[in-house]
Amino acid sequence: MSQIDGEPGVQDFVEVRLPAAGAYLSVLRTATAGLAARLDFTLDEIEDLRIAVDEACAILLQQAVPGSVLCCEFRLVGDSLKVIVSAPTTDGRAPERDTFAWTVLSALAGEVESTVAEDKTVSISLHKKRGGGGAPPGARWAGATAATAP
Repeated sequence: MSQIDGEPGVQDFVEVRLPAAGAYLSVLRTATAGLAARLDFTLDEIEDLRIAVDEACAILLQQAVPGSVLCCEFRLVGDSLKVIVSAPTTDGRAPERDTFAWTVLSALAGEVESTVAEDKTVSISLHKKRGGGGAPPGARWAGATAATAP
């Protein structure tokens, strides 16, 4: 972990760069869980954030340039974790905000934003605060419904 110079309040950051392919997302899920645990997030908050990072990556991989690099930056600030996932894309489209995937991101991560750079790199930013809510306990997005949730 390193400190970010010139950014007040940002204490630590970790950057992970890996091939833009679904086979490598387990690395990001593990890094997400480890960093959230370092901030004393609850188990439910850690799982919510892991799912949100996975979903953000899945959104980006749909339009990522083949053979490109997916970049994930984690910033630990006080009692929150900011995760920025980015990848060069073929069409430079920002994710649509009226989709189920965006709803999942917003519910699980708290604050969610997206940006598109001039070079068509799309970034999705998740900002999760410890104790900041998320999915109700027991309600997992992977197929959970009111009828199946404990």
